[in-house]
Amino acid sequence: MDSVSQIVSSLQAVGRHFDVELEAAAAQHIIGLALPVAMQKLFPNHTQHIDEMRQVYAQHYHAHTEAAPVFSGFPAMFDRLREQGVHLAVATGKNRNGLDRVLAQSGLGDYFTITRSADEANSKPDPLMLQQILQFTGIDAADAVMVGDTTFDLQMAQAIDMPRIGVLWGAHSEDLLASCEPTAMVRTVDELSNYLLPL
Repeated sequence: MDSVSQIVSSLQAVGRHFDVELEAAAAQHIIGLALPVAMQKLFPNHTQHIDEMRQVYAQHYHAHTEAAPVFSGFPAMFDRLREQGVHLAVATGKNRNGLDRVLAQSGLGDYFTITRSADEANSKPDPLMLQQILQFTGIDAADAVMVGDTTFDLQMAQAIDMPRIGVLWGAHSEDLLASCEPTAMVRTVDELSNYLLPL
């Protein structure tokens, strides 16, 4: 889902609440981390107010944003993967409530065999969420692939030698993603689909 601008705007609202000017690039860079971890990195002088920060973030996110749009092409790709018996899973920096909300809004929830949120495991880039998913599905890391748009996504896969694909339409730049030695990098959903579903 295309949620980068929503997340950045809500993080900047937290900054304004604490009289801290937060540049969009800095906010975008921490996307993917669990929210408390992101807050500690962005506002190190206000860590005693983590709960308040989370409340401000949530209030702004709900009051000023609509449901993030699903990138075109994903539902069709998910259908084809499911037809081939591929397990789909989510490993996210969102908390469980936030994840359940966006899955309901997007209508994508039924595609996933298992989902893991940041309040059910350690924050990325710790690989625990991926390890939980692999244990649940009974799939070896070498037979799975992590698809992500941040270094945190790719680093968690890298830590357990899981193949990983960096997508170049999200939060982190091509240079940053390349530093994680991805198996592949793709610029469009069609490229991703062709990689996952070769002819």
